[in-house]
Amino acid sequence: MPKKGGKHAEMGKGMHTQCKRAKLEAACSPSVMNFENPDKLFGSLISPIKQEVFFREYWEQKPLLIQRNDPLVAAYYQSLFQVSDLKELCSQGLYYGRDINICRCVNGKKKVLNKEGKVNYMQLKKDFDQKKATIQFHQPQRFKEELWKIQEKLECYFGSLVGSNVYITPQGSQGLPPHYDDVEVFILQLEGEKHWRLYKPTVHLAREYNVESEDRIGNPTHEFILKPGDLLYFPRGTIHQADTPLGISCSTHVTISTYQNNSWGDFLLDAIPGLVFDTAKEDVALRTSIPRQLLMQVDIADSTKKLSSLLRRLADRLENTRDLRSSDMKKDFIMNRLPPCLGCDSDPLTPGGKLPRIDSKIRLQFRDHAIITVEPDQENSVSTMKPPRKFGVGARETHMMGTEDDTTCEDVTSQQTHGLRFPLSYLDALKQLWSSSTVCVRDLNLISDEEKENLALSLWTECLIEVL
Repeated sequence: MPKKGGKHAEMGKGMHTQCKRAKLEAACSPSVMNFENPDKLFGSLISPIKQEVFFREYWEQKPLLIQRNDPLVAAYYQSLFQVSDLKELCSQGLYYGRDINICRCVNGKKKVLNKEGKVNYMQLKKDFDQKKATIQFHQPQRFKEELWKIQEKLECYFGSLVGSNVYITPQGSQGLPPHYDDVEVFILQLEGEKHWRLYKPTVHLAREYNVESEDRIGNPTHEFILKPGDLLYFPRGTIHQADTPLGISCSTHVTISTYQNNSWGDFLLDAIPGLVFDTAKEDVALRTSIPRQLLMQVDIADSTKKLSSLLRRLADRLENTRDLRSSDMKKDFIMNRLPPCLGCDSDPLTPGGKLPRIDSKIRLQFRDHAIITVEPDQENSVSTMKPPRKFGVGARETHMMGTEDDTTCEDVTSQQTHGLRFPLSYLDALKQLWSSSTVCVRDLNLISDEEKENLALSLWTECLIEVL
């Protein structure tokens, strides 16, 4: 699920055509997904398995195979992405490496067969037919509205970025060697059939992608054929390989992946600096100097006892605090996630309707797309409410794709999505809005009516609240 580098997309001109096609596909294939809310969407994804069973018995533990044999589910899955979509998509300016990889497993190794520059559909088809190459299509939610809807709801459900890749493999061929990934994977079989083999992890809950040799992985723990409408889940670290059997024209499946760099270890790395920052204000032990020349020493064994003591003081502080400052992970998530899927006919949101007054009743809009942070690096402690990203097509086009110049992009994105900043005294009122279905402006947890109206107006201007 890593972000891909490459040139900026030139996709706006084709969006109108895509929207028409998406609506036609939706009409032909009734959705088997429940989009009422993120919880129900995930429930419909893994149906008939119950969510509590899934997280108790499978999540991060072992693979789950759901073979449905349901024509309605098969038709819906096929509508998500089809081989026949490639010709139209190639005409919109796809690039090798950024949008599409061509590869084949040869003697246990991945052989990349990419050309340079833009993808030519006839050349792509030739490599597919003659070289038996697998087509890997990066982040199809940029083009397919139904995948956008699914992944946007899953990002709300997991609170983590959700990426996807489509794999199209011709008969009698295999695209990738045995390997494991650093993400939780859900595989939806869209067209044809795929022969899968899963193996016991050599690294449980792996933090990186790695290829494993055949002589190291032993015999499969699971072996089966996926057919249209089937779903497969396996945890990060699960070794896997898959091929399209002879006699099947080709196989198309989409992998939906999440929870990259989203472990307790990652959270600690993010939260500890803020905890140290706050604790050092009150605990003089953390403000005393380190020994002379400590930074020049190779062996600091003599200082480990002191560090252990300080860590215990931090642990004591942590047990008695309610607010833990995790900012970088939150920022990364809110800046890189999919915007709400409001439909192709929806214009970017602009403030409208009644202005909030002191007697107005208000409620938070897009609750799953707003995040409150208290950041440790501000001179005056502040609370920030992160608004939804741009509701237009732009944020969707670049979802999980990276850019040519990550540094420049991060600076621009930081300015655009930095959100609203308030004094720390506004924090309780923001939490009040977060946890309540409706709130009267007069009842917000702020001292003056002026502050209450200022908060409501600021949020209304960013389309974060609705006046009832």
